[in-house]
Amino acid sequence: MPATAFVRARVDEALKDEAAAVLADMGLTVSDVVRIALTKIAKEKALPFDMRVPNALTAETLAKSERGEDIHRATDAADLFRQLGI
Repeated sequence: MPATAFVRARVDEALKDEAAAVLADMGLTVSDVVRIALTKIAKEKALPFDMRVPNALTAETLAKSERGEDIHRATDAADLFRQLGI
């Protein structure tokens, strides 16, 4: 399918330049990433990244996990179910 439409967006120039440099190191252009993102959005009917902000409980649970606190391990599914009492 030929690319004939143009997409314009106003962004901070420093941000664009920094992102373009990172993308160049990956062998991509800003236009490549826009095409990839739009294709993924059209196919999946969703954003290609998570936009949700965790609630207080989720944020605290994630912080504990990152600190290695309150971590539980299971050797397999049966062990997990046993620990959960199901």
